[in-house]
Amino acid sequence: MNDLPPPSGPALRKSLGLLDGVAIAASSTAATTSIGIGLGVTAGVVGLHLPAIMLLAFLPILGIAGAYSRLNRVEPNAGNGYVWVGRSLTPWLGFLVGWVNIVATIAFLAYTTAVTGSAMIQLAGEAGVHELGGLTLDPDSTAQTTAVGILILVAVTLTAVTGVRTAARLQTGLLIFEYVVLLGFCGYGIVTGPHAFSLSWFDPFAIPSASALAQGLLLSVFCYWGFEAAFTVNEEVRDPRDASRAGLITLVTMLGLFLLGSIAFQRVLSQDELAGHGAQGLAYFGDRLASQPLAALPLVALMFSAVASLQAGVIPTARGMFAMSRDRTLGPVWGKVSSRYGTPALGTLLIGALATAVAALSLVIPRLADMIMATVNAVGIVVALSYALTALAAAVRFRALLREDWRQGIRAVVLPTLSAISLLALGGYLGWSFYTSTDHLEVSADNGWFLLLTPLAMIASGFLAAAWAKWVRRSPYFHSGRGTDADAPQLLATSR
Repeated sequence: MNDLPPPSGPALRKSLGLLDGVAIAASSTAATTSIGIGLGVTAGVVGLHLPAIMLLAFLPILGIAGAYSRLNRVEPNAGNGYVWVGRSLTPWLGFLVGWVNIVATIAFLAYTTAVTGSAMIQLAGEAGVHELGGLTLDPDSTAQTTAVGILILVAVTLTAVTGVRTAARLQTGLLIFEYVVLLGFCGYGIVTGPHAFSLSWFDPFAIPSASALAQGLLLSVFCYWGFEAAFTVNEEVRDPRDASRAGLITLVTMLGLFLLGSIAFQRVLSQDELAGHGAQGLAYFGDRLASQPLAALPLVALMFSAVASLQAGVIPTARGMFAMSRDRTLGPVWGKVSSRYGTPALGTLLIGALATAVAALSLVIPRLADMIMATVNAVGIVVALSYALTALAAAVRFRALLREDWRQGIRAVVLPTLSAISLLALGGYLGWSFYTSTDHLEVSADNGWFLLLTPLAMIASGFLAAAWAKWVRRSPYFHSGRGTDADAPQLLATSR
C-alpha cells in the first residue's frame, strides 16, 4: 500500500483550539453524570470497592488513549477508529468500529435523554412541584423522563448544528459550574462523612466474585468512554496535536474526579444507600451534606452534565458519519456540509431524530434504573470491542518501532496490545456469564440473554451494513481501508 495522500473530500471548518477539544471530550465523558448515576450502579456490583475498580479500569483505557494519540498524529481524520482500523487491519473491521460507535452513541443519547429528564423532574420536586396537569411526577418513570428529556435533546441538537465552536463555548460554561459543585460537595463529603475511610476500598481482590469484577470493569470502562470525542473533531482543530492533548488531559482529569467522587460517596453513604438510589444518587448525596437550597446544587450540576453530554454525543456521531459518507460507506446525506455553519448540519439533525426514536423504543423498560443498567451493559461491551480493535490497529501500524526503538515500541505496540487483549477478554467473559445466567429470553434488565443479545445485534447489524456498503454502494473504502480526508497530511506508517 503506497503512502500517497487520500483523495479530497468536503472540508469542515477549522475553528477549535485545545480548550475547545477538552470541553467537548469532558462533556462527552460526563463526569458528573457518571459519578451521580454510574457510581451507584457500579456499587451494586462491586460493593465498597469503587476506587479500586476505577483505578483498575483506567489502566487499559490509558493504553487505548496512547493508541488514539499516536494514530492521530499520522492520520487525523473525523472517522478516527473507522479509518485507522480499516487501513491497518481490514476494512470490514474498520467499518464495524465506525458502525458500533454510531449505534452505541445513539443508545447512549437515548439513555442520557432519560437521565436529563429525571434530573429536571427531581429539580421540580425540590421546588415543590410534584404534579403537572393531574399527573404525579416520577423521576424514575422512563416515560416521563424520556418525554422531558426529548425536549432538551431537540434544543441541544439545534445548538450543535450552528457549529462546534458554539457548542464548545456552551459546554465550557456548563463544565465550570459542574466541576465547582462536584469538587465542593465531594471535598466536603470526604472531610465530614460518617463512614471511616478504609484502604480495602482500593483492593480489587476483595471484590465479591470474578463476574462482579468483570461487570464492574465494564461499567467503569463505560464511565471513561467519551474521551475520544476530542479525536472526532481533529479536522476542525487548528493543530491536530491539540486533539491528542485534549483526549489525554480529559482522561487524566476523569480519573481524578472518579476517585474523588467514589471516596466521597463511600464516606457519606452506606453500601445499601449507594446501590439503592440509582438515577437519584447524586441528589440523595447532596441532601445528606446540606439543606435546601444548597442541597439542590449537585442536582443542577447533574442536569448540566446530562445536557452537555447530549450535545457532546451528537457532535462526534455526526462527524463519524460524515467521514463514512465521504467514503460512500454511508449515504450522501451524512456528508453534506452546511455552507452557512461549516458543519454536517443535516446529519446532526438526523442523529437527533434517531436518538429520539430510540429513546421512544426504550419505553419497553418502564423503570429508569433498569433501562440504565441494560444500556450501560450493552454499550460497554461494544465500546470495549471498538477500543480493542483501535489499539490493535495501532500495534500493527507501528510494529516496526519494536526493531528501531524498544522504548517507543513498548509504548506504541506492547501497551496497546495488552490493553486490547484485556478488553476483549473482559467483554468475552461477561458475554459468557450473561449466556449462562439464564435459560430463556425476556425483555428485562436482569435477563442475561437480553443483555447479551443487545450488543450482538449491534455487531451483527454492522456486518450487514458493511456488506451493503461494499456490494451495493461499491465504496472504494473496501479496497484499501483508507479514508477520504481533505486536510490530512502525507501518511507515514511508522511516523512517530
